[in-house]
Amino acid sequence: MKTLVTGATGFVGSAVVRKLINAGHDVRVLVRSKSNRRNLDGLTVEIKEGDLCDTQSLKSAVAGCDNLFHVAADYRLWVRDPEMMYNININGTRALILAAAEAGMKRIVYTSSVATLGFNQDKSSASEDTPASLAAMTGHYKRSKFLAEQAVQQLIEQHKLPVVIVNPSTPIGPRDIKPTPTGRIILDTIRGRMPAYVDTGLNVAHVDDIARGHLMAYEHGKAGERYILGGEDMTLLQILEMIDEITGKKPKRIRLSHNLVLPIAWAMEKIATITGKEPRATLDSVRMSKKHMYFSSDKAIRELGYQHRPAREAIRDAIDWFIQNGYCSR
Repeated sequence: MKTLVTGATGFVGSAVVRKLINAGHDVRVLVRSKSNRRNLDGLTVEIKEGDLCDTQSLKSAVAGCDNLFHVAADYRLWVRDPEMMYNININGTRALILAAAEAGMKRIVYTSSVATLGFNQDKSSASEDTPASLAAMTGHYKRSKFLAEQAVQQLIEQHKLPVVIVNPSTPIGPRDIKPTPTGRIILDTIRGRMPAYVDTGLNVAHVDDIARGHLMAYEHGKAGERYILGGEDMTLLQILEMIDEITGKKPKRIRLSHNLVLPIAWAMEKIATITGKEPRATLDSVRMSKKHMYFSSDKAIRELGYQHRPAREAIRDAIDWFIQNGYCSR
């Protein structure tokens, strides 16, 4: 059984690859020529070079494969050129799934995001059915993923494709080589660079649980359905305090209002336009932080058999990996 995985060099994608190999899949990965392949070290995979913007490379990658896990996406909260993000996340996804369908793929798992879902104003956990709209999406990443998921749903309806959609929440754990925005929060906290916080909340899940959820969606998911792969709802302060507890630190922190942070983020973005480096805080990230992004995995638990471990284990594993790999010292 030959299975193609995109985004395999990334945080979630590499975890998915490991779960597939352990389950007996013959894995082929689509990677860009200049991708950092560190997360593939030691893994028995077939590597195909290509790009989501190169239709011919997609046709070559899907040839001979039975299944597809499309995990790749342009995930950044600030970009100089938003058009490239939309091209990758929407047009690249559409082209890849059409190529997979033409190749006769038996099963396709598309990795969307909880970023495409709505929120509950009362801070209760949202579900797959919580209303959402493009107008409510903050920033280019969320808008591009919302439109990409809509494009996938249209392909499913028009061509009766065997596509299952998963919506991971905030992944935390080992092998966050970039690191992700949440990984940077963990690193900054360990380094003592998080003296302040805003009132926001995230749904925290171990990256390996999310990866296992992908495999469960492949095995038990219904075509056309989407499943939240999440974990534990936590405020940002609870996350910071848990990191402190694990690392044995007891710093004092100040709660900042969102309106106070907005001009700081604005200044950081202006600097980023000159340096080209992604700012540590963006206007979109501050605007998003005004909401508590809490989600329920009940549907995945009920229909897929999905399970998630306590958030503490995810945070501890992330801390251990960062320390062991020289990102910081305890």
